[in-house]
Amino acid sequence: MELNVSTSSQGGHAVVTATGELDLYTAPRLQTALAGLLRDQVDRIVVDLSGVEFCDSTGMNVLLAAMKRLKEQGGTLELAAPRPAVKRILQVTGLDTVFSVTDAVPAAMDAG
Repeated sequence: MELNVSTSSQGGHAVVTATGELDLYTAPRLQTALAGLLRDQVDRIVVDLSGVEFCDSTGMNVLLAAMKRLKEQGGTLELAAPRPAVKRILQVTGLDTVFSVTDAVPAAMDAG
């Protein structure tokens, strides 16, 4: 399965929408998109996971690394609308307490 990643940003905020499976083979796509936003000095990134059906440790590591770098720059990274399977991974690994997780993509960010 493929992973499609699209980005929309306005001001210092960005929404990264991932659709498909986030794993060892597809994680670099997400990593590239996030790295681009970090270079652009975006201060808030919302990763829309509503279309992600599967996420392995590689995918989680990409998200963690991006969150860490963004925090160092004074910004925040949020995970939005993870599906039950992804939510479960977050809970089992304890990452649900590390990431800011919301059930929906913020409406103000939706029109991008």
